[in-house]
Amino acid sequence: MKQTFTKDERLRKKILITKLFREGSSFFVYPFRVTWLSSDVPGAFPVQVLVSVPKMVIRKAVNRNKVKRRMREAYRKNKIILYTFLEQNQGTLILALTYTSKEILPYNLLQEKIIVLLQRLRIEYAKSAG
Repeated sequence: MKQTFTKDERLRKKILITKLFREGSSFFVYPFRVTWLSSDVPGAFPVQVLVSVPKMVIRKAVNRNKVKRRMREAYRKNKIILYTFLEQNQGTLILALTYTSKEILPYNLLQEKIIVLLQRLRIEYAKSAG
């Protein structure tokens, strides 16, 4: 599997974003709040992701963009954990990763936490699926 993060993998439709935050389940893995919803939207990818760093958490745009780049990179490198599981179960997800720490954490720590949250997301999805 290619380690890319294309435009089609990003959650862009306002209707889906609204539905995700209204009906989705969430959990917390420091420094991320993970909101997810099982979806039946057909697409080329089993997961669509929204990456968010609120302005109230990190004030400067330069720093917000740095954190978002790091989050996207960590997700891109480790998404195979979730993709293989969803392809085996023939499921699809929409997912929002919201950064909650007031400080800019190093990439290595973010990557570790992304791995943890992807593994937890597999467990949560399996619970909800049956």
